[in-house]
Amino acid sequence: MKSFFISIVFLITLAYPTFSQVSIDKYLNNVSITGIAAYGNYIWFSTNGQGIYRYSIKDDRWYNYSTRRNNLNNDLFYCIAVSRNYVWVGAVNGLYTLDLRKDEWQNRKFALGGEMGNWIRSLCYDPQQNVLWIGRFQNLTKLEVGKHKYTDRMLMQNNDAKTNTIKVIKLDGDSLVWFGTENGVFKYRKKMSMDVRSAWQFINNKDGGFLGEGESVSISDILFAQQTVWFGTDEFITLKDPKFNLGGVFLYNRKRSWDEVTTRDGLAGNGVYCLARTGNKIWVGSYSFDKREKKDYGRGLALIDRETMKVTNVDLNELQLNSSKITCLYFDGTNMWIGTDEGLTKVVIENPLAKWALKKPEHVQQE
Repeated sequence: MKSFFISIVFLITLAYPTFSQVSIDKYLNNVSITGIAAYGNYIWFSTNGQGIYRYSIKDDRWYNYSTRRNNLNNDLFYCIAVSRNYVWVGAVNGLYTLDLRKDEWQNRKFALGGEMGNWIRSLCYDPQQNVLWIGRFQNLTKLEVGKHKYTDRMLMQNNDAKTNTIKVIKLDGDSLVWFGTENGVFKYRKKMSMDVRSAWQFINNKDGGFLGEGESVSISDILFAQQTVWFGTDEFITLKDPKFNLGGVFLYNRKRSWDEVTTRDGLAGNGVYCLARTGNKIWVGSYSFDKREKKDYGRGLALIDRETMKVTNVDLNELQLNSSKITCLYFDGTNMWIGTDEGLTKVVIENPLAKWALKKPEHVQQE
């Protein structure tokens, strides 16, 4: 670990730019971070190639599950969720579950959806209902953790398979769950049965949704701020299909009016890997998609002011980030954890003006 202090012009205070002394810790050099989740004293990280890492907040110590350590038979993971008793991680070959009481892993595969139905792309644990939502390349699964009961559901709309590919799942207060897909988003009233049609609402880029932009809209991340829902979307364009997925950050104010933030407003790239919020700032890990090479290129980190909508692109050198591919963000109430394809950075803002009034960090929720 490398720890040091730097002073930078960093626009993350509640009202205005200021010079802030920032503490930065560097971890897991050359490790590709794919997901971050926390519970209690631990923060967990899924990786692409190095298994699962656990960080002890109290002891500042790390532990790794991987084939190298011979305590896990896979190293490639896409997402992670945690509770008091379990850690769940998604892989291309199903769901891996760590029973923390036994320190044992199990791998579950799913019959419905074929081989691609075992590609787990998103996970979200709901401590209120003790439910794990499992987003698969084909189909959605609800796990009632206490009963060990799995229920599968196909979400396909208008015979479009992309609407049944679940990319991101987020809890919205105590009554809603949002499921982002490769072509639109579902809003579900979680206290109602999944079989009740009125429990579901589907929004895509038709009928004014997402400002009607692009041929389809692929959701990469979702976050909530008061009366506004923020959507990060994918950019995927080719020479033959230059308007397929146009990307951008979209704002939905729950009254069905929309706005967007794109490269026209200052973002370095229209593709969005991840979103996070600290007070009045929305953090965006962005990328651009090269339509000739058909490849995504990380474009770093940007901050959007929710009041003015001004975009500030962060100087990655000042944050000592060795990659512009920001794959995941997690705010624990004090620190912003920034995961990239080359490692992990923890940023602490020392200036008291930068203390944010937020909900409880996820890692202190009770199961």
